[in-house]
Amino acid sequence: MNQSEPAPSKVPVIAALLLLLLMAALAGGAMRHESITFDEVAHIGAGVSYLQKLDLRLNEEHPPLAKAFAAVPLVLRGVKADYSSPAWTFGNSGFFKQFFAEWVFGHLLIATWNDPFATLFWARLPMLLLTLFLGWLLYVYGRKFAGPWGGLLCLCAYATMPAFLTFGPLVLTDTAIALFCVLTLWAFADMWRAPSGKTVFWFGLALGGAILTKFSAGILFFCFIVFILSLRWRTVEGMPANKADLRIWRRKRWGSLIKGTLLAAFVVYAVYFILSWNQPTDSFSQIPKFPASPVFRRLLMPPWIFLKGLFEFALTASRPAFILGHTYPHGVWFYFPILFVLKAPLAFLALLLLAIVVGLIAKARLVQSKAISPEFQLHWRATWIFLVVFTAACLLSRLTISIRHFFIPMVLMILLLAPLPKLLASLRYSGWRPARAAQWLTAGLALVLVVNVVHIYPHYMPFLNSFSMGRPGFELVSDSNLDWNQALPEVEQWVRQRGLQHILLDEYGFFDSTIYMPQSQSWNCQQASPADAGKIAVVSAGSILDAHNCAWLLNYPREELAAGSMYAFQLPAVIPPAGAPGGPPLPEDRRNIGGMPGNFDVIAIFRTCVRDPNQLQPIWENMTALFQAQAQAQAAKKK
Repeated sequence: MNQSEPAPSKVPVIAALLLLLLMAALAGGAMRHESITFDEVAHIGAGVSYLQKLDLRLNEEHPPLAKAFAAVPLVLRGVKADYSSPAWTFGNSGFFKQFFAEWVFGHLLIATWNDPFATLFWARLPMLLLTLFLGWLLYVYGRKFAGPWGGLLCLCAYATMPAFLTFGPLVLTDTAIALFCVLTLWAFADMWRAPSGKTVFWFGLALGGAILTKFSAGILFFCFIVFILSLRWRTVEGMPANKADLRIWRRKRWGSLIKGTLLAAFVVYAVYFILSWNQPTDSFSQIPKFPASPVFRRLLMPPWIFLKGLFEFALTASRPAFILGHTYPHGVWFYFPILFVLKAPLAFLALLLLAIVVGLIAKARLVQSKAISPEFQLHWRATWIFLVVFTAACLLSRLTISIRHFFIPMVLMILLLAPLPKLLASLRYSGWRPARAAQWLTAGLALVLVVNVVHIYPHYMPFLNSFSMGRPGFELVSDSNLDWNQALPEVEQWVRQRGLQHILLDEYGFFDSTIYMPQSQSWNCQQASPADAGKIAVVSAGSILDAHNCAWLLNYPREELAAGSMYAFQLPAVIPPAGAPGGPPLPEDRRNIGGMPGNFDVIAIFRTCVRDPNQLQPIWENMTALFQAQAQAQAAKKK
């Protein structure tokens, strides 16, 4: 660009900063007005215990990095935790007990031992910063692909995506793993283009960060293999033509991949070693006691905890799926395609379609080669490969419950939008007449994205586009696609405006709702009694057809709350008996969150333990006896 024309280079940068400020305002504003969501209860408590106690006993089914990152400001501010509580000590007795205890410990840390509102804010703040950093990264990488306007388009698509705005600031692993996967992708391509100590180092750090964030990061190794094979099928510019030179070229890069992977393994080991320094090694009974056994146990604890967590993740990696009003026993291949089409803004879907059409036209008119510079051909190839592999993994997954589990493909799709402005400019200069109109269309769609995301503020979690055809969200999707217990402050405002002194509340989570709604009484909509007649019941959208079986409520007047996250029902003057028309379901037709049996009210159980952690052991013994009796009954039926 001519030095006398600096303005065009500055405009995209200024616009990018404005988009990040907009994202910070919208996502930060929404997070300040939302109650704690389902998984945050366990994640925040676990993260704090990692840093304060150097003990990884809680939430082993997820690696520690994102949770520890969120806990940093809490620990610096002196957050309080009672490590003599049964909620802590009970969690050192095996996977199922720690899984049970992590929710009770998290609840007590957030709501009993500390101020719940300040604790939640400071835990979410690092995640908001991480979300903004991912946006900036997409701008930088999009700019490298196809210039500043390409980077700006990527950032616009990301910053206006309701799913990233709602889940980004929450204390979860999904945005963090998307960030580390993008970093790993870019570092891997850098290393493949020019292997060196520097590129290997950054690749190892990025890969280690991904593995420390989520166990599904293992899919990255399949991405590496497919990428390497793709270079055998179709080479890129810069690869040697001579077979001997090509063999040396490949060997050097394979060596770098091995070194980077070993570095990543060391990073993972070091983090697990530090964060488990005080964790008792009693669970490592495979090594008999002898004078040096404490040293061996301590050294082997990191891989032991990692492998236990991986096993626990595998145990929980299958859940019932609910989509378009139907429940399936486990994930189905069409879940994420349908969910993505329903929850992505229509303008974004139009941009994807436009990019595909323009790319095909550009290829036909021989301008495709101008879209991506030769310096970043390997990065472009890696982006496509990683997108295909991660999308295939999502389609094959048996855990299909939320749009957040599709974040990595979504981020990579956004990155693939980068060449669109440059391709349109090339087509315009080549004489393709519709190019100018397509440029205006691209700008218009980007503007629509911004207007739309401001318009729907702050209801990003329950957002569904016009493809929902006006049907209520609970008939189409469930879980955190609609409500994850985040809407309690808004419901409380609705209750106060109507002067209600008491409501029944069937929420989607384990957290004590009275912290946000002192007028509420915990209620299971499947177990309505005659005493509930004539009362107002507020029910999570996810509990109507999925987490609970409460379709009977649809026979009575209702009001949508928080853009469809929850519904207020006016119960009838006389509640019909269970199984009767207009009445609650029979006991055998009840169901609970996560596909749990209808006779296992997990929310009521956790409420009991939160009020009195000493009930953990007795309730555990009762649960064990219940499941053993059910197993024996099933075995008897088979005989």
